[in-house]
Amino acid sequence: MDNGFSETDHAPGGAHGNNTEFGHVAVLLQPAIEFLAVRRGGTYLDATLGLGGHSWEVAKRLGAQGRLIGFDKDAAALDLARERLKHPPVELAVDWPQVELIHASFADVARRVGPATVDGLLADLGVSSLQLEDAARGFSFQAEGPLDMRMDPQSGLTAEQAVNRFDERELADAIYEFGEERRSRRIARAIVRARPIQTTTQLAEVISAAARPMNPSDRRIHPATRTFQALRILVNRELDDLRALLSAAPGVLKPDGRLVMISFHSLEDRMVKDALREGVHGGWYRLLTKKPVIAGEKEINCNPRSRSAKLRAAERI
Repeated sequence: MDNGFSETDHAPGGAHGNNTEFGHVAVLLQPAIEFLAVRRGGTYLDATLGLGGHSWEVAKRLGAQGRLIGFDKDAAALDLARERLKHPPVELAVDWPQVELIHASFADVARRVGPATVDGLLADLGVSSLQLEDAARGFSFQAEGPLDMRMDPQSGLTAEQAVNRFDERELADAIYEFGEERRSRRIARAIVRARPIQTTTQLAEVISAAARPMNPSDRRIHPATRTFQALRILVNRELDDLRALLSAAPGVLKPDGRLVMISFHSLEDRMVKDALREGVHGGWYRLLTKKPVIAGEKEINCNPRSRSAKLRAAERI
């Protein structure tokens, strides 16, 4: 995989516009809002609420008759977004939409949202700034922390359990499939030999020793980047959840409703691209983006995290 991102590039929370009420601005914010084509009084679903950067801009356009639904499986992010969305700009205090926030994975959208009830659905995939910057969450190898990586810290397998319990072949297969790491077998062998591994920095050191970059092109990103990505995807069942969301989207969208997907690595983007293509062939969608929309030079300079972001959009027929 040559997705061109370092660990610090990968989290959503980029720059475009001045959504600084949140201490960050959402990646590809302007094109996301343009493709959503927010209708005053409509119902819009933010499937990856995070710190609420996209939702804030949607809410500003909805009016008092509108409805904003936000999903996030990270309770900490949900609490922060809830507090922020409670305090609209003074000029919109009497014109703020109903806000409903749901602590759940977006894989549950079909179960939690009625059919043909949504005018627009947005998903900004990947790790949030909040998660990456908290060493205790274990997402980052740039600061020492426990090997957790769960977006919902209350449930599921931890990265530490995967690293220390999976056999060598299972680890190698996961690192290859979810990280598209060519040196997966060498890395898995080194991990098994170094057990027990309990911290992010310990794991990063083991991977770095086993997979030193040989080519200049491989030196752009840390040797542990793809393995950390693979473990995070594995622990959080990210591709399974994305598959469920893409399957649910045509059912929850109203006719003429918009679907906007922002992905951060090739596995996600491929799934989104294929789902939209199938939707066009199946008569569910009209494609709005022939090629993915990417960040411009100005946005990348302001926020390197936007460098690997790709936006694709479609309209429900």
